[in-house]
Amino acid sequence: MKTIGLLGGMSWESTETYYRLINEGVKQRLGGLHSAKICLYSVDFEEIEQLQHADDWPATAGILSDAATRIEAGGADFLLICTNTMHKVVPDIEAAIKIPILHIADAAAAAIKARGFDTVGLLGTNFTMEQDFYKGRLLQKHGINVIVPGSDDRQFIHDVIYKELCLGKIEAASREGSVRIIEKLAAQGAQTVMLACTEIPLLVQQAHTNVPLLDTTAIHAAQAVEQAL
Repeated sequence: MKTIGLLGGMSWESTETYYRLINEGVKQRLGGLHSAKICLYSVDFEEIEQLQHADDWPATAGILSDAATRIEAGGADFLLICTNTMHKVVPDIEAAIKIPILHIADAAAAAIKARGFDTVGLLGTNFTMEQDFYKGRLLQKHGINVIVPGSDDRQFIHDVIYKELCLGKIEAASREGSVRIIEKLAAQGAQTVMLACTEIPLLVQQAHTNVPLLDTTAIHAAQAVEQAL
């Protein structure tokens, strides 16, 4: 079994989900008392969040690159960044380490294609929904078309993530608003909607809507189990 590197803490609530899903996946595959070999480094999300909203991405890249080198030194064979948004600085992190990064958008793309879809709705932070590092990769590398919500709906989702979910708050009204946005994306032609923020699945699950959902956290964790085994 390979050792999985987890770069977490963004937020710790979703990193906890990664840890659980990966260990459950290994136990399901191997049985007995088996669990995953994991090297986890968890950053202080307060620092990252302030730099994100100050548009200081080089500083975030520096923090995460330093963390990644520590994970590599700890014996990890490959790395997962336990957040969608911070895949924006993957090129900087790749330049700092020798072990491969399992990119969350590539894992999601494989799941999208396996389901026969080619047009997806995308929910995440404003950074993920508006910038090209994520949806551009889906289109240019994988041929997947991406639909994002309108500006007001994007801000609603962004605020729910940072002001509620990253603080461990689950609000019924926010779930209802998120489901409304998901259904609007489906009406615009999305065959499935990606929950492309690792906190959103804490709020919205498949039971809440008939629109097919893709939980990028669960998909990423499952890919890590496959690669480790």
